[in-house]
Amino acid sequence: MPGRVASLLVLGHGAGGGVDAPDLVALRDAAQAARVAVARVTQPYRVAGRRTPAPAGQLDEAWIAVVEALRADFARVPVVVGGRSSGARVACRTATAVGAVGIVALAFPLHPPGKPERSRQDELDTGLPTLVLNGDRDPFGVPAARRGVEVRELPGERHDLRKDPAGTAQIAIEWLRAHGWARNST
Repeated sequence: MPGRVASLLVLGHGAGGGVDAPDLVALRDAAQAARVAVARVTQPYRVAGRRTPAPAGQLDEAWIAVVEALRADFARVPVVVGGRSSGARVACRTATAVGAVGIVALAFPLHPPGKPERSRQDELDTGLPTLVLNGDRDPFGVPAARRGVEVRELPGERHDLRKDPAGTAQIAIEWLRAHGWARNST
């Protein structure tokens, strides 16, 4: 399969959820139809049955190990990392370390609800092309677009991005295609 795909998309889940979140599943399905290999990664704390995330350093370390292992099977294709909420943060923090070419951030949590002074905007400053898809009613806030960071606000969506997962996925696929990391369905 590595020789037939345009890229590898590695996706992480949010802090309180899993890889079966509707937006991640919709993105997986749309990406596979666009000849993108997809790996949805469950963080070790979830595998162990815990609901509370590990500290950021541990999340990042586990993510880096998984992406490096996946790269061995997909050495000849570009790697795009991403995820939803906490998974998007992990992807941003580790993108350059794993040699990613781009980032897809679903429901990037700009700040804890009600605490805009605790901005995480700087985590998006990776130097890599980044797509952020956030609901315009997200209590975690919506990041600002910056150089290399495209932000799309999804009308009527909250943090869970459950209103139109397929539409959200389609925006991401169009962005991947624009960068040459996805193909038209065959």
